[in-house]
Amino acid sequence: MSQALSRSSSMDLPLPLRIGLMQPLSWLALGWKDICRAPALSLAHGMVLALLGALILLVGHNRFWLMAGALSGFLVVGPVVATSLYAMSRALERGEAVNLGLVRRTWSHWQQGQSKLGSSYWCLVQFGLLLAVSATGWVVISASLITLLSPVRIASPMDFVQHVVLAQDSTLFYLWLGLGSFLAAPIFASSVVSMPLLLDRKVSLPQAVLTSWLVILQNPIAMALWAALIVVFTLLGLASLLLGLVFVMPMLGHASWHAYRDLVDASDFALREAAS
Repeated sequence: MSQALSRSSSMDLPLPLRIGLMQPLSWLALGWKDICRAPALSLAHGMVLALLGALILLVGHNRFWLMAGALSGFLVVGPVVATSLYAMSRALERGEAVNLGLVRRTWSHWQQGQSKLGSSYWCLVQFGLLLAVSATGWVVISASLITLLSPVRIASPMDFVQHVVLAQDSTLFYLWLGLGSFLAAPIFASSVVSMPLLLDRKVSLPQAVLTSWLVILQNPIAMALWAALIVVFTLLGLASLLLGLVFVMPMLGHASWHAYRDLVDASDFALREAAS
């Protein structure tokens, strides 16, 4: 039985729920099931994301840090890009039609109040910018670390693999990996349920982010497993010359919706319905 933390006295927040340690594996299974129930639209999302990744690699293949920055930003902003995948999973859960009109309504609904800084549209924009700035900060710190400590100039992905990842003295690689994990942790904690919550319920951006952090505090081991699964599947997608991203990205997007449903009780907050 899920157990919930009590509400914050300073801010009205949805309730974070406690889950089993292996629950993240079920989210992947449910995500794959959603792909099978709506294959064309799901894989179309994956295709678009894979093509964007390929474009980044094409433009920045001989500018390593530019490519790393763009690709990091692209992957970190993934929770925002996957908004329509969350909407698809919600519709499947409710037994509603899943079609191109749903995707169009999801994105147009976000923009209905774009002139109002407090609107849901600006929550989306602000959150995306926050994640992008965080990714950029990581790349700047990473580049500084590698530049200062690497015995040779790193100018290409192969240079990085040869002189950092596969170097005989692996100290720099483990330092880089540890620093990356340290900086990635708050990004993950801030975004793990924020976007599905913003899509589903009428909450503010601070409420969504704080709820996301409380979810991590409530389930540290299970959420560490979820983070590891996201990293592993994303790396597999990248290692397959981005072809695997066609399947990985929609699976993770759909799975993130099911993670939100298991991790958060937001029943006291009004639904944020898509425009018809």
